[in-house]
Amino acid sequence: MARGRHHRIHALDRLHRHRQRVAQEAARLMSEHGIRDFHQAKLKAAERMGVVDDQALPRNREIEQALREHQRIFHGHEQPHALRRRREAAREAMGFLARFEPRLVGAVLEGTADHHSAVCLHLFCDDPDAVPRFLDERGIPHQVVNRRVRKTRDCHGDYPAFLFQADELAFDLTVFPRDALRQAPLNRIDERPMQRASLSAVDALLADPDPSSDEDFEAMLAHALQS
Repeated sequence: MARGRHHRIHALDRLHRHRQRVAQEAARLMSEHGIRDFHQAKLKAAERMGVVDDQALPRNREIEQALREHQRIFHGHEQPHALRRRREAAREAMGFLARFEPRLVGAVLEGTADHHSAVCLHLFCDDPDAVPRFLDERGIPHQVVNRRVRKTRDCHGDYPAFLFQADELAFDLTVFPRDALRQAPLNRIDERPMQRASLSAVDALLADPDPSSDEDFEAMLAHALQS
């Protein structure tokens, strides 16, 4: 083998190992310290490991895969329980908020939720005061924040989000106009339209709570989203 080719193969192998190590450390930070932002976890992991080459930084999908593996190895008992509890809470909240056509999004839908995770819902209403009024009338204290959402690769939108606690769980409600039901914002992982699940889809997920592999989960989730 020519020396130059040997060096290139060695460099690519080293780059691959660095990407794996950074992805694993980012997954650990997300799991153990509750970091929810993939970019933040990636940069923090790279800093801790002394990785400065941008090419050695994993993609968000690689970190998500590492997170699933970390949860399977180190939290194989408690993580499925935390996930199911949040899906059951999501189902109850979606019934409570039915007038706003709620959709479940994020880690609770995707299957990576743990004890750090909030139940994240998208609500749809053209009256900007309807959701806070609904919460106030039912005596639910909440915090209001502004959330920037990526609608397309070149366009962002700002929407109100309402945060509150119930039964020791965190809930995060982002409110969109009704016509936003037709186009989901982009996912933080792969910049594709975000998966959003209706109440019937959440029921389908809860009917089979323990998929045996990532492939089983993806198939089950696809089936639930079509329900």
